[in-house]
Amino acid sequence: MMDNLRAASNNVVLKIILALIILSFILTGVGNYLVGGSGDYAAKVNGQEIGRAQLEQAVQNQRNRLQQQLGDQFSALAGSEGYMQQLRQESLSNLIDVTLLDQYSKKLGIAVSDQQIKDAIFATPQFQTDGRFDNAKYLQSIQSMGYTADNFAQLMKRQLISQQLEQAFGQSDFVLPVESKSLGELILQSRDVQTATLDTNALAAKQQVTDAELQAFYDQNKNSFISPEQVKISYIEMDAAAMQGKTDVTDADISAYYDQHKNEFGQPERRRYSVIVLKTQADADAVAAELAKGTDFAALAKTKSTDALSAKQGGDLGWMEPETTLPEFKNANLTTKGQVSGVIKSDSGFFILRLEDVTPEKVKPLAEVRNTITDKLKQEKSLDAYYALQQKVSEAATNDNESLASAEQVAGTKAVHTDWFTQNQIPAGINFKPVVQAIFEGGLIGQDGSPGSNSDIITVDGDRAFVVRVDAHKAEGVKPFADVKDQVTAMLKHQKAQDQARDDGEKLLTALKDGKGDDAMKAAGLSFGAVQKVQRSQQPSAFEENVYALPHPQKDQLVYGLSQDDKGNSVLVKLTGVTPGVVPEADVARFTQEMQQTSSNVTFDALLTNLRQEAKIKYGSAAQNQ
Repeated sequence: MMDNLRAASNNVVLKIILALIILSFILTGVGNYLVGGSGDYAAKVNGQEIGRAQLEQAVQNQRNRLQQQLGDQFSALAGSEGYMQQLRQESLSNLIDVTLLDQYSKKLGIAVSDQQIKDAIFATPQFQTDGRFDNAKYLQSIQSMGYTADNFAQLMKRQLISQQLEQAFGQSDFVLPVESKSLGELILQSRDVQTATLDTNALAAKQQVTDAELQAFYDQNKNSFISPEQVKISYIEMDAAAMQGKTDVTDADISAYYDQHKNEFGQPERRRYSVIVLKTQADADAVAAELAKGTDFAALAKTKSTDALSAKQGGDLGWMEPETTLPEFKNANLTTKGQVSGVIKSDSGFFILRLEDVTPEKVKPLAEVRNTITDKLKQEKSLDAYYALQQKVSEAATNDNESLASAEQVAGTKAVHTDWFTQNQIPAGINFKPVVQAIFEGGLIGQDGSPGSNSDIITVDGDRAFVVRVDAHKAEGVKPFADVKDQVTAMLKHQKAQDQARDDGEKLLTALKDGKGDDAMKAAGLSFGAVQKVQRSQQPSAFEENVYALPHPQKDQLVYGLSQDDKGNSVLVKLTGVTPGVVPEADVARFTQEMQQTSSNVTFDALLTNLRQEAKIKYGSAAQNQ
């Protein structure tokens, strides 16, 4: 509900000036953009210069912002001289507005302290972590936007001044309850309509077109018939996985690998120890004496050991493999079960060991792991062969740069030849980003469009590689008329059908308004459908705009209109009823506040317009030579 209110109320004004001001600050991207420039200025505002460098910086920052937002689409826009001229003019206009507002704020004595700037930065949610200011996040954020700390502080200062200006004028604006109620009734109003559609597709099938009309339509709309860049290529693919099936492994290879990697095919010797840890030599000697008398090792570990964890287990440390056994344990040289060491000194104190058990090394027999070793060796050998083949094919493709014949011979396979394809329709076999980039961006096409050089090795995920050659190339261009005649015919018929639907709709609308609609509608084979309720959305369609443009129906008098749907069909509209909207009680206060903000924006807009009218603005050569 409130989204609809907000969207509609914002449509009441032409623009929100505060957003324009903030955009202007972002465009400048520098802190001291209002400092006077050299004699080569872009404009003078009441004698204050906007330097050429400032304008160029503003334009560049705007370009960067649009590039980030639009991506590749911006490249097409940037190629338009008219578009770039408009961008420069808008940037300069924004700089002029900012300068006027700065001058006016100084005249009113509006100022911002360093503490206010600091507080505003600290209060910005974007710079906070868990509700507290995060300096690292702050620096990272402003650097990503192209600002230094000083630049950004100046930006915040200008924004705070603008907010004070906006608030100064906003405080004088208020909205009466009756105004809020009336506007809510208008914005949330719903309308009951019936429609009858003139089907453009049905009319298109009946249209007649001449060759002269087709040629004229083609000439006027050539940009609609652009043929994208196309290529034919040949390529050699190398696949490590495919080579694995062609790799031989001998019995000698398998036996040698087994002998060298036995630890991979079994379990090494494991030993189980118990320990008593003591703080001093005296304590250790005393425990050793008790053990010599036959006292139980586990009982002494529980009562005497200072290592609480092992003491609970009677000193038991569990099974250990060679890699996890401490050097002191190994150096004790315990070899038989139950054997107890003497007192051993370590960095952490003193301890006494007992060897509880030993399990010998267990190795699976070769017969059990033969297949595993075979697969592993085949994979290793295939990878070696794969990289060796890459090197040979690369050398052959480089030495014989006129074709892939030499590379084919070395690779032992024929190159694959494709048909024509575009960058948006890549054959599945080569649909890998590195390959596509090499074809369309890698310099493989000669200056005149003729075949260029063979590519170097192009590797892709999955241990695959390609060598590519462009065999033929067609640059982007307008498709010949003969190739698109059927498409031109369909487009022209559809356009004629739309024109006819509009003309027929206008005639039927006149008949309906004159009270002769029944016969006219019957003759046209049309009738109005069931009643449907229309309510203005946040982004009204052309149909909604046309429905809401119709006057309220009076008693015993229907209202008719003509619109168009999203398919291009002409639509006759019969307005049968209008229901005023009601702002829910819970939203009244918020709605009134937003209406007051809108009123404030209108006042602020008027202020800026007045400042421009009264200002002496002189454009310099930097602006005139745009």
